[in-house]
Amino acid sequence: MPELCRFDGIIIYMYFEDLEGHNKPHVHVWFGDYNASIAIDGQILAGRLPVKQLKKVSLWLSIHEEDLYKAWNLAVRNQHFDKIPPLE
Repeated sequence: MPELCRFDGIIIYMYFEDLEGHNKPHVHVWFGDYNASIAIDGQILAGRLPVKQLKKVSLWLSIHEEDLYKAWNLAVRNQHFDKIPPLE
């Protein structure tokens, strides 16, 4: 499970060949005991996060949307992708 980014205690991953379960391009997010699958468009597909962290992740997703779709297209073909910078 390759790590895309880490900031403010939030860890964001994207799995290789992750087409089962959620059909939308998405990331997996962990924060403490919380975890969620969140589509690149910001829709929560499964799980939950505290509101503050969800807002940060949503902002990060919107800022890096193009890079995230590039990473997704590589990941579903089981190809490595680059990390994406955190929020500043």
